[in-house]
Amino acid sequence: MFDGYDSCSEDTSSSSSSEESEEEVAPLPSNLPIIKNNGQVYTYPDGKSGMATCEMCGMVGVRDAFYSKTKRFCSVSCSRSYSSNSKKASILARLQVTGKPPTKKAKVLQKQPLVAKLAAYAQYQATLQNQAKTKAAVSMEGFSWGNYINSNSFIAAPVTCFKHAPMGTCWGDISENVRVEVPNTDCSLPTKVFWIAGIVKLAGYNALLRYEGFENDSGLDFWCNICGSDIHPVGWCAASGKPLVPPRTIQHKYTNWKAFLVKRLTGAKTLPPDFSQKVSESMQYPFKPCMRVEVVDKRHLCRTRVAVVESVIGGRLRLVYEESEDRTDDFWCHMHSPLIHHIGWSRSIGHRFKRSDITKKQDGHFDTPPHLFAKVKEVDQSGEWFKEGMKLEAIDPLNLSTICVATIRKVLADGFLMIGIDGSEAADGSDWFCYHATSPSIFPVGFCEINMIELTPPRGYTKLPFKWFDYLRETGSIAAPVKLFNKDVPNHGFRVGMKLEAVDLMEPRLICVATVTRIIHRLLRIHFDGWEEEYDQWVDCESPDLYPVGWCQLTGYQLQPPASQSSRESQSGSSKQKKKAKSQQYKGHKKMTTLQLKEELIDGEDYNFLQGASDQESNGSANFYIKQEP
Repeated sequence: MFDGYDSCSEDTSSSSSSEESEEEVAPLPSNLPIIKNNGQVYTYPDGKSGMATCEMCGMVGVRDAFYSKTKRFCSVSCSRSYSSNSKKASILARLQVTGKPPTKKAKVLQKQPLVAKLAAYAQYQATLQNQAKTKAAVSMEGFSWGNYINSNSFIAAPVTCFKHAPMGTCWGDISENVRVEVPNTDCSLPTKVFWIAGIVKLAGYNALLRYEGFENDSGLDFWCNICGSDIHPVGWCAASGKPLVPPRTIQHKYTNWKAFLVKRLTGAKTLPPDFSQKVSESMQYPFKPCMRVEVVDKRHLCRTRVAVVESVIGGRLRLVYEESEDRTDDFWCHMHSPLIHHIGWSRSIGHRFKRSDITKKQDGHFDTPPHLFAKVKEVDQSGEWFKEGMKLEAIDPLNLSTICVATIRKVLADGFLMIGIDGSEAADGSDWFCYHATSPSIFPVGFCEINMIELTPPRGYTKLPFKWFDYLRETGSIAAPVKLFNKDVPNHGFRVGMKLEAVDLMEPRLICVATVTRIIHRLLRIHFDGWEEEYDQWVDCESPDLYPVGWCQLTGYQLQPPASQSSRESQSGSSKQKKKAKSQQYKGHKKMTTLQLKEELIDGEDYNFLQGASDQESNGSANFYIKQEP
């Protein structure tokens, strides 16, 4: 199972032989039982939770390490593969229905000892490319954003919410009633002709248009991408010598169409004359193929590796790890992602780095200029600052639907921190992850309680409901000072219920139809339409992994439509009884994250939490979740 699975303690020095990146990881408390598995060591506080078998691939492992509340699958990929390929594709189904034994690979997996969440995730990432060859992407046939929005009266997030997207900072006053010149499809002429249309409804880049002269008749209304090459400001036809021809359906309504247009268009708004030029300029990206970067190692989150830009689509980069001979070991992210850095970044801050076996650059490859990467806010670490062992709350990068009890494991330079999730850490620190001190993915102790978010306690922690005060006392720990966290909240413009296109960060090559279901200040809860809530993800409002409706069409990226009813039933049908039993098991503990903070938690620090902020109240300039005392 772990063939080729490098230990994080090997080859973790930087290419420049930095000693700082090779420092030993501080050992975890000795009172935690440990499990050894093929050289990897894991802590597992509760050894009584039992085993589970993945219904898709047959892997056997710790039940709590499996994905979702039903614990039926070892990873997101297996869960979705099960739904897409139907029950016949799964290991258990072949045993139950056909009597055929599982594959040789599955037999080997069943013999493996206990594995932790990182191990399951690592195997999933290692086999992602093989799965991609056998698992076709969900068909887009039959899906239309326009029909989806019209039939359900949905509202899409405006383009201005996405500063990193094309036209995100120069969208201007494009809104309903703006007039444009578009091809006239209601015409029998052999040549391409145009007519004027008005925007009836706007959904991201997509606009519902109605030809001028149809008044309240929506019979020929149509959706199009406002940034498309066939959309022009009023006056473009006259300047370009293109004919304006009224639609055949209404040709009889007026004898003097010129007078009609003069009357209707006087005082009306249209697109700026340089709109198409701005669209083109906003879709030019500085990252180019063959550029080298440092990017997080998807098999060991605690370190980075060198990767090469293979392709650029809409600012999203397909990065291929430099050691990948067949160029299939890849990683997708946006060019503004906090997961990529310039060559030499790891050494400069003391971050772990996997030395490449390639001794020199391949022909044509060159280091990406440092100024192209997203800048982080400068911080002052000379005064009161984060320290190793401090407790906080953090989004789990391996399960983005949860915010967990976490610990600062190492303080790096330039404000970067190595963080581990309490109760599920590998003893060698191979599943630690790096967040900047200003990251919107880390929070002070008590954040979840104040904002009524379910906090995930340490695995195996039985003293429920979880109370921070008791936990800090039991572990002899202190909470990270509240004033060190990022409290900036931009006026982002998102509202609950808005539609958008979002990256599935557990399988980042996929962009899916999604909905904003909660807003906590700058934190958004993203739900993937058609999938269960356990696949939801917490994402920052300024994340480069969120896009307006129509972004995939504009850039040529493939959009994953909502999961079909049949797919959902194939996944959930056999698990209804399990879920019912599971809900009974957790009955009475639903509010396991109810926390009781006392003033002695933060010695000598005077502050009050702002209680009861609603989802809508949290949007806009504010002090985030802290009410500052005078």
